[in-house]
Amino acid sequence: MEKLLEILQRVRPDVDFKNETLLIDDGILDSMDVVSIISELDDEFGVQVRINELIPDNFNSVEAIWNLIQNLKNPKENPK
Repeated sequence: MEKLLEILQRVRPDVDFKNETLLIDDGILDSMDVVSIISELDDEFGVQVRINELIPDNFNSVEAIWNLIQNLKNPKENPK
């Protein structure tokens, strides 16, 4: 998860990702931030976020993003 935090800090160094839990709902991250994060996730973790996964619940916190990565990497182990 440390690598994810590094990625998020590169995209938005002004955000306290360790403590924020409503990144999308509170408007802390905008659509361009999410696009940047998705690109970085693909580069770093080799996961491709599909359109049906572009929901606020998947991007509201670092934990939610980490869970999304894990689900994308191991879809049979973590069914949706």
